Amino acid sequence: MRALLCESHGPAETLVIRDLPEPKPGPGEIAIAVRAAALNFFDTLIIENRYQAKPALPFSPSAECAGTVAAIGEGVTGWRVGERVAAWLGFGAAREQVIVPAESAVRVPDALDDAQAAGLFVTYGTAMHGLIQRAGLKGGETLAILGAAGGAGLAAVEIGALLGAHVIACASSAEKLELAREHGAQEEIDYTRQDLRAGLRRLTDGRGVDVLYDTVGGDLAEPAVRSMAWEGRYLVIGFAGGAIPRIPLNLLLLKGCDLRGVFWGEFVRREPASQRRNMERLLDWAAGGHIRAHVHATLPLERWTEAYALIGDRKARGKVVLTL
Repeated sequence: MRALLCESHGPAETLVIRDLPEPKPGPGEIAIAVRAAALNFFDTLIIENRYQAKPALPFSPSAECAGTVAAIGEGVTGWRVGERVAAWLGFGAAREQVIVPAESAVRVPDALDDAQAAGLFVTYGTAMHGLIQRAGLKGGETLAILGAAGGAGLAAVEIGALLGAHVIACASSAEKLELAREHGAQEEIDYTRQDLRAGLRRLTDGRGVDVLYDTVGGDLAEPAVRSMAWEGRYLVIGFAGGAIPRIPLNLLLLKGCDLRGVFWGEFVRREPASQRRNMERLLDWAAGGHIRAHVHATLPLERWTEAYALIGDRKARGKVVLTL
């Protein structure tokens, strides 16, 4: 089978495609013939050894995939060969076949294509966990999203709107903001053309933001914290802007607000039952057309450098998926 491999840490150009032996599922496992492997921002970091997860070399990137059940291990019930399936691996999905615990896989409804199903776990799973378990977002609250047109941001736009929040999309171009509006945002700020803090104050009539979903970090973080409402919840999702910000803690005191980390991968490990309930709810929403599971681009495995560039250059508006 073909596999995209990171054999030494470095940029995407250093990845290689190799032929590997086909894996066999052990007890409690299933093999998935991968049709789509989705990429996320952290995939640009993990191959350079700049992410908190540090898999041993060599490894395949991509944390999530969709395909069909290719083989079933001993003791597995409830699955049959040929069924459509999706799974989250953490890393290792960019190959023609993967092995996963049967309990971690979910069925893919007929209404979803493979690229959509593959891209639901990390971005939508993170948004669901962040907005529900971490923020306790309520209908009628104001939700601002930094990086609203990326995969993680669009997922938060859709889920926030579905939960009844007043969604303010914050992004770096008119084109990106238009996409966020198409996915449910009601108001917008282009933070390359106007001051983020002033814009959030204006759009909230000076009251501030109840929940802020930050996928960017960098220089936007401090003005965003200064824009929080009393008892607001600032969600730390990631650092697509590059720099990890240093927040003056006196701002949390003055605002009476919380700074809350959203580490979806650890949530999956610690609370698998809650994660499964989230995914079942997401799949129902996606199959019913309540969320769009927007895919920006699908590229064959051989064009992985283009896929990584779309994410690294912040050109992706939604998910980027490798097809096999």
